[in-house]
Amino acid sequence: MDAKRSSTAATIADRLLAWYDVHARALPWRYQPGIAADPYRVWLSEVMLQQTTVAAVAPRFTAWVARWPDVASLAAADESAVMAAWAGLGYYARARNLVKAARAVVADHDGVFPSSEAALATLPGLGAYTAAAVAAMAFGERAVVVDANVERVVARLFAIAAPLPAARPAIRAATDSITPALRAGDFAQAMMDLGSGLCTTRKPRCLLCPIAEDCRGRAAGDPERLPVKRAKLPKPQRHGTIFWLENDNRILLVTRPAKGLLGGMRALPTGPWADTPPGIDGAPAAADWRMLDAHVSHGFTHFDLELRLAVAQAAGHETAAIEGEWWPVDDLAAAGLPTVFAKAADAMRRDR
Repeated sequence: MDAKRSSTAATIADRLLAWYDVHARALPWRYQPGIAADPYRVWLSEVMLQQTTVAAVAPRFTAWVARWPDVASLAAADESAVMAAWAGLGYYARARNLVKAARAVVADHDGVFPSSEAALATLPGLGAYTAAAVAAMAFGERAVVVDANVERVVARLFAIAAPLPAARPAIRAATDSITPALRAGDFAQAMMDLGSGLCTTRKPRCLLCPIAEDCRGRAAGDPERLPVKRAKLPKPQRHGTIFWLENDNRILLVTRPAKGLLGGMRALPTGPWADTPPGIDGAPAAADWRMLDAHVSHGFTHFDLELRLAVAQAAGHETAAIEGEWWPVDDLAAAGLPTVFAKAADAMRRDR
């Protein structure tokens, strides 16, 4: 980096950190500017925040750390309880990897998180981003942290016009060029706060931005167009049936296979998810199934799902032969059903 570029990078970092010292968001996992955070809380929050909003995560994070306040307690937790506590946050492999990583920290690192980015990246489920975030925010290591907010800020700051995802190496290199050696964790969180509060997707508030005078996207007159995103392809449509089998005010629930979508989660029984409606194929038991008029729609990352709802009563003497567990209807909220099944349960109770 030449002297002029180095001076500009330092100025950007200094301005941003000064802004952050005044305007840092108060979040349940964050410590005051200048103070390294608890690695357990940083790690947990970063995993929870993947593909999930701060507003949705904050109350769930608070409840989680009240139940499992440190890595040792999470390592000792029953995995089914962890999966139930995760219900509704989506991307359920994250919860399974939380338990695996916690157990690895206890077994392989004497219950203490490794402090280097490289060592953190060896833990189950910690990709490059999460390892960098924990290293910077909890241990003060200089690491380059690029989430969606940082990506947007840097693409505009440097006017990186290549479309995503091809632009990501250039965005990371540009972020590296302005990341300071000291307070790298605060710098990363400042960039996130800037992207969340000022450098937003639409109508960025450039007049309030502490680094606006260095922003090439703003100088070009149209920062909102950056980063350039690839047009979304239409998602395929799949169809399925969810089965509501009831006996004595109890509902049949099953545990989904450990591998695959919603793996290891407690759920209502469902047949195949196919290109056409499968009817009662895959029903959990022979019964007098009745299809409801109600439908439940849910979007996954790679496809959209339209579900029909089927209801039946199970004779008491037959229930022992049906694989699964019988859960009180009035206590379904405690079952920790994933969102798609919680939607179906609500529709079943409303329309059956």
